[in-house]
Amino acid sequence: MDDELTSIKELVDRGEVARAIRLLDDLVTVGVPPLDEAYYLRGNAYRKQGNWQQALNNYQHAIEINPQSPADQARRMVMDILNFYNKDIYNP
Repeated sequence: MDDELTSIKELVDRGEVARAIRLLDDLVTVGVPPLDEAYYLRGNAYRKQGNWQQALNNYQHAIEINPQSPADQARRMVMDILNFYNKDIYNP
């Protein structure tokens, strides 16, 4: 399982996010541990696509499974980005 997640992480890093998401969807559906890492990686893939809501949803799932997940920091980072962009909308 760790090798599979490592391979998927490499896909995300290379920008092959659609393929990575399909593979992660399969892993999450089957429920093979470590699910928190699968959700975290899927959140990263959605973030790279600019799909902020799906990224946040997946980070939240990872945090619920493992509060020590790096998804906690990633979720805070995305929220900071979104808050920054939303403030700029009101400050032309």
